[in-house]
Amino acid sequence: ISSVLVLSVFVFSSCSRKDKKQVVIKGSTTVLPIAQKAAEKYSLIDRSVSISISGSGSGDGIKSIIEGTCDIANSSRDLKDKEKENIKSAGKNIKGIVIALDMILPVVHPSNPVKELTIDQLKAIYKGEIINWKVLGGKDENIVVISRDTSSGTYEVWDEKIMKKEKVMPGALLQASNGAIVSAVSANEKAIGYIGFGYLNDSIKAVNVDGVEPTLENGKSKKYPVSRDLFMFINEDTLSPEAKKFIDFIKSSEGQSLVTAAGFIAI
Repeated sequence: ISSVLVLSVFVFSSCSRKDKKQVVIKGSTTVLPIAQKAAEKYSLIDRSVSISISGSGSGDGIKSIIEGTCDIANSSRDLKDKEKENIKSAGKNIKGIVIALDMILPVVHPSNPVKELTIDQLKAIYKGEIINWKVLGGKDENIVVISRDTSSGTYEVWDEKIMKKEKVMPGALLQASNGAIVSAVSANEKAIGYIGFGYLNDSIKAVNVDGVEPTLENGKSKKYPVSRDLFMFINEDTLSPEAKKFIDFIKSSEGQSLVTAAGFIAI
């Protein structure tokens, strides 16, 4: 899966495509499946709107909403201090809207016997201090560490909650999206990675963290240690009626059912 995922939703009606009102969405690949499902459904409700969605990371989305090159910025994390400073200096009125809840899951190959890890063990793996699965009750094989690139909101949350701001080992294999990590871990019995809850499938196995299973219930209550909010950021001063209606749709009961259908946790 490439580092940039793009979906354009166009529904042909009596008006031509050029007559449609545009809503441009950029940012997180974690939020991407939610935005895609919502856009597909919304385009059937309001045929006068075309929605363009690209997924290239939370940092890119937030940069775009500050610069005014998108209507909505998807993000799997809240604003960083530097971004808040940039918003203030630019005189922009940027607001984050929570549209779903998520968990970041450590994942391994289904053949890996390891079922549970602590936060300290995960940190030691990603720092390169634990290098063999045997230490953790697995096979006598070196661990292949797979991480996200630094522009990812998923990486930012992992960095804060697991790494405690310490650096990931230099030998880690970096991937640009949740889907790319799923592909890499499912193809390597020695690998470990981390993904958003909505990307979990049978090709990989989630590992419990600190004895807590990543269930919907534990995610909603935030009992699971690596839980987070998912955001859509807007500029309140320039928000178009079409973009506002789209976000209102996602927050509605119908929109939240699509959040669940995408594999995430409704608010």
